[in-house]
Amino acid sequence: MNIKNKFLVLTISLVGALSLAGCGKSEEKGPKPEGPKPEAKTTVGTEVDDAAITTKVKSALLADPDVKSLDIKVETRKGEVQLSGFVDNQGQIDRAIAVAKGVEGVKKVDNKMSLKTTSTSVGEKIDDAVITTKVKAALLADPGVKSSDIAVVTRDGEVQLSGFVDSQSQIDRATEVAKGVEGVKSVINEMSVKK
Repeated sequence: MNIKNKFLVLTISLVGALSLAGCGKSEEKGPKPEGPKPEAKTTVGTEVDDAAITTKVKSALLADPDVKSLDIKVETRKGEVQLSGFVDNQGQIDRAIAVAKGVEGVKKVDNKMSLKTTSTSVGEKIDDAVITTKVKAALLADPGVKSSDIAVVTRDGEVQLSGFVDSQSQIDRATEVAKGVEGVKSVINEMSVKK
């Protein structure tokens, strides 16, 4: 990939990330409940910073010839980067972690990547895409799961769930929902509770 294409990818990614940053839910008005204060929420500024870090990490992975970055999902929360997906070998995992750690603003890298076990045919890739779509739809339809915070990747019928959610009960429910989808052989739960 030449420098012109890398710059174009970086620019498009950054514009996309920044345009989504203002889409967060505004705080509700009205009387505040008394009692213990809830855990500090992320601010719009933090979300913008996280979106920028995610974009930088994705761009750095894309620019690295030793990493198949299209197989890696990147999510960021308060400077903590989570890498997930299926890759060919341990070397790619190690390199992806090193690349992510080298990005400005990254406080910690959480490795949730898994190794691919076999090569996949075109038909199997289509089947996996259908399973991914079904799992995403099932999560979206379930009121006990905040599905917008969950990434779904499927390989050979094995579903990997990753992302940051509000509670352990959401993690448990998302795993249960995914296991109930037709075609799912197993579920790898790589989700974390938001800090």
